Order: sequence, then structure tokens, then C-alpha cells
Amino acid sequence: MNSQTRERKRDASKKSWAEPWKVKVVEPTRWTSREYRQERIEEAGYNTFLLKSEDVYIDLLTDSGTTAMSDYQWAGLMLGDEAYAGSRNFYHLEANVQKYYGYKYVVPTHQGRGAEHLVSQIYIKPGDFIPGNMYFTTTRVHQELAGGAFVDVIIDEAHDPQSEHPFKGNIDLEKLEDLIKKVGSENIPYVSLAATVNMAGGQPVSMKNVREVHEMCDRYGIALLLDATRAIENAYFIQQREDGYRDKKVAEILLEFCSHTQGSWMSAKKDSLVNIGGWLALNDPGKFDEARNLVVVYEGLHTYGGLAGRDMEAMARGIEESVDDDHIRARIGQVEYLGNKLLDWGVPLVVPIGGHAVFLDAPRFYPHIPQDQFPAQTLAAEIYIEAGVRTMERGILSAGRDPKTGDHRYPKLELVRVTIPRRVYTQAHMDVTAEAIEEVYWNRDRAKGLRLVYEPQYLRFFQARLERMD
Repeated sequence: MNSQTRERKRDASKKSWAEPWKVKVVEPTRWTSREYRQERIEEAGYNTFLLKSEDVYIDLLTDSGTTAMSDYQWAGLMLGDEAYAGSRNFYHLEANVQKYYGYKYVVPTHQGRGAEHLVSQIYIKPGDFIPGNMYFTTTRVHQELAGGAFVDVIIDEAHDPQSEHPFKGNIDLEKLEDLIKKVGSENIPYVSLAATVNMAGGQPVSMKNVREVHEMCDRYGIALLLDATRAIENAYFIQQREDGYRDKKVAEILLEFCSHTQGSWMSAKKDSLVNIGGWLALNDPGKFDEARNLVVVYEGLHTYGGLAGRDMEAMARGIEESVDDDHIRARIGQVEYLGNKLLDWGVPLVVPIGGHAVFLDAPRFYPHIPQDQFPAQTLAAEIYIEAGVRTMERGILSAGRDPKTGDHRYPKLELVRVTIPRRVYTQAHMDVTAEAIEEVYWNRDRAKGLRLVYEPQYLRFFQARLERMD
């Protein structure tokens, strides 16, 4: 049969797509030998955070501050107003936070961690309880250092990596109300809502759920505060999965979602497409006044918050770009491309696939390695040894120790986060990554666990050192 008349059988649902940007500048990387990588991971104490970036081929450690900025953002850097007070770049940033997130008052910080610290100092008193939809490492530490105790009130499906629930980031209303009745609303300064939920696998919160949580918080006089680090990714999932939102723009959905909260903290190093920066935004003028005062103590004047003017300008412009539907569709599409490739090969991971990363389910890789021998950390090390791909652990090492007992916390999820930076890597990099992970999975029976040889007091996963079990 003539090729010109051959019947076309292409699956329209698998039509190819391309990123909505062109490459303008490149950064060389280098391939190393397996022996070299084995030596480097041993020197790093089997902790991927302690590897030198020059020894990494594809760096999927984090999406925090690893974005490739656009020409529009780079142009903004040249317009940096480095005045100590009243920089014009601050007012541009303030206006864009107000426009796209909807909050009244804005305090810039050097990154999200600075904003978490301010929130904890302003809201929490010793003995308070802070309910939230699964802990995040730095957020919980700030809450504990302020004298509070985090309480997980996420739905049960979030702890099941194989559950297909479309909104595994949702708060369980019954769990939340039970806690309020148990400890008293006066001992709950705010509900801590993350969207999406990093530690659950980048899982989103539905609009219906945030609306219902808002209503409950109003009844009990409790603030609802949002970790908006990846709220734009959350808005995209609402657009794709929740009834009534398919025809709405991501920017509209984001604004509606934030309207159900009284304030937000932001690590702009993620959704906002910059390498440094963050902010705290509030609707309460009294709390804003406290934050504006404290930021001077910890970060810098309230119109720069530890940032250069050019950084604030890049952030303001990044906010504009981040809510573009083509951008966020391609951003999450690349994550889904990698995740679906691994699923097709039978590699165990968290489903549904999250917004910023593919999360590998370490216990299904290594059922022979007990949790206190750090199976997820083992898996992250093996992926690096295999192909120079750097990932990170999200399991028992990240969970840390109970401050009262000193024992390991044992989270239900023991994961490796394969995190995709925004606008940095091509589909070919995703193919190399997928093949490396599949190879590690194929040889999973050979892996041995790890033991700790050093750990710092706080956030041990950043600096801990381990060694292989005999």
C-alpha cells in the first residue's frame, strides 16, 4: 500500500507537545564514571545534599531556586532600585502579590523560611497546637521553636501512596474539629494549609475543601493561613480535576483559592520562577504591623526584607509569568511525562503524579530494608551512583526526631523526591532519568541499608552523614 494512502492510526491523546520557551543560554554539565560517583557519594556520607554540584549530571534535588529565569526577568534585574528604603521594585512586587494573590499587606523576606519564622513568632505562644495538612520540615521546626506543636489533620488517603484520590492534600474536617474540641480554639492560633502538599507527593487541595475549612475556622474564630509556595500548581490541578473549573484561567482559580485564607507565606523560589526571595502577605492590619516590625529585626527593612531591589523586580515579573496557563501546563506536563514513563515500566511511585516532582515509593523498591535503615536515602544514593542524577529523601531522615523522646519519627510515607526544576531540563533529560531509575529498580535486591554516623540537632537531612550497613 502506498505510504501516502496508508490509514492514519496515531493516538490523538498522545500527541507530542513542546515547552513554551526557547533556549537562549546554556550551562555545561559533565558525565562521570560510575567509580567516580561511588567515591563521591561515600565522601558525602551517602547524603545527596553534601554532593558538589559539579559532580552531578542531572540535578533533581529540588525545584527551590533552581529555575531558569526568562529574558523578561533578566531585563528586570537591570532595573533594580537599590535604595535602602522605599525601593520602586518593592512596590511592583507588592502590587503583583495584591493583584494575583489578593492579600492586602505584603512583607518581603529573603525566602519562604524567613516568612515561616515571622508567622510563627507573631501567631504562636508556648503550648499552642497548629493543625495542618501534613508537616513540612522547616515549617514544623519554626512552629516548635516558637513553642507550638504541629498536629496532622490531612485525610487518610494522603498516607497511602497507591490511593488515586484526586485531592490527597485535603484537610479532614472531622479530624480538625475533633482537635478544636479537644484542646480549645483559644489554643489554636491558625490552621496551616499547604497547597500543594510536598511531603504527600505534591498532592493538591480542592476548592471545596478550602472553602469548608474556611467556614469551620470562621465558626471557631481561628485564622486559616496558606503556604502558597506551589499554590499555582494547586490551581492547575483544580482546573483539571474539579467540577466547574475547567473553563477558568489558573489566575482566576488562584485568586479564588487565596480568598478563603487570611494570609499566606511564600517561597518565591518555586512558583514565582526566581532563584531567591519570598514574602508574607496578610489581611489583618494588626498582624501586618507586627510582621513589618519583626522583619526589621530578622530580615531587613520592611521594603526590602533581605533582598536586593533587582531580586524583588525579578520576583514581581516571575509572578506575572507563573500564572500563564501555557507555562503551568508545560511545567506539570514534564513531571507527568517522567512519572507516566516510570509507571509504564512498573516502577512504584506515588499516584496521582504530583505537581513539582515524581515521588518514588522506597518501601516497594526495598521491602528487605527496614525503615530505621533509611530505605529512601539508600534509593537516592543508588540513583546517583547509577547515572549522576541527584534526588532527595522524604522519609524517616527528613522526619527527624521527636523533641520530647529523642526517638526517630516514623512517617507512613518513605519516599524519594525526583524534583523537576522549572524551564531547565529537556524531555531527553527526563528519558535519561527514567532509564536510570528503572535500572536501579531492576537491581533492587542488591541494595543494602544505611546507618547514621552524624546528625545535627535540626533538619538533619540537610547535613547528616551515613554509611552502608555491612
